[in-house]
Amino acid sequence: MDPINGKSVRRGAHAEASTVPTGTVARLRQLIADGHYASGERLAEEAVAAALGVSRTPVRLAFRTLAQEGLLQSAGKRGHVVREFSAEDVRVAVEVRGVLEGLAARRVAEQGLSEALRATLHACLAEGDEVLQAAPEGRLTEAGLARWSALNGRFHAAIVHGNGRTRVIADAIARNNHLPFASADSIAVQKDQLGRELRKLQLAQMQHRLVVQALEQRESARVEALMREHANIGLRYGELFGPQDGAAPGAAAPAAPGAPRMYRRRR
Repeated sequence: MDPINGKSVRRGAHAEASTVPTGTVARLRQLIADGHYASGERLAEEAVAAALGVSRTPVRLAFRTLAQEGLLQSAGKRGHVVREFSAEDVRVAVEVRGVLEGLAARRVAEQGLSEALRATLHACLAEGDEVLQAAPEGRLTEAGLARWSALNGRFHAAIVHGNGRTRVIADAIARNNHLPFASADSIAVQKDQLGRELRKLQLAQMQHRLVVQALEQRESARVEALMREHANIGLRYGELFGPQDGAAPGAAAPAAPGAPRMYRRRR
């Protein structure tokens, strides 16, 4: 998969993450998710760069981004090692994010959308439509993924920060984001299945629209439920997007991030 890049735990971390080529951090994240690099395995810049066909610089930046996400741990001069975690860790972390983002959205609905927040959310929706409509032959592109990553981050951050009255929820989400795959930015996109992945983003865009609709109508309970469900799109929805591109009808969909097979230590 080619997950989408980014982090917003600290200002410095966000600025640094934004310089990492989307494909490099995305591909490395998915290789870890798929078990290609096992828990406890040491990753060397040179070897990973050769495997991905890139220079060492984007790999070094990707290591820093994935360490901030909790997927890697620093091993000092030995580089980084893959953090050991379970499928249950991932599921719970995603559920916690859904609960916190749902609470943030509920509070925004109860307070009412400010004009600035309304404008930000609608700008994200408009750009999302552009990204999806521009996909050539029903396939995502690297540029499309980068644009989606940025607008998705803005959409979630806008709701979490709400009308700017408190940072408590945002701070709680930032702490939770240190757990693997917990962040809204840790979207997994399978590079060789871009037709299926486009359908995933189309569903995510529809959910974004429903969230904005509920916020505008001040439906606090509904928007809380929508945000909680939205958190599951990368974790539980794999079978909804049809068979793999080129696979025979009825073939099983690949396991989504969070499936137990992803976190088994290789023997």
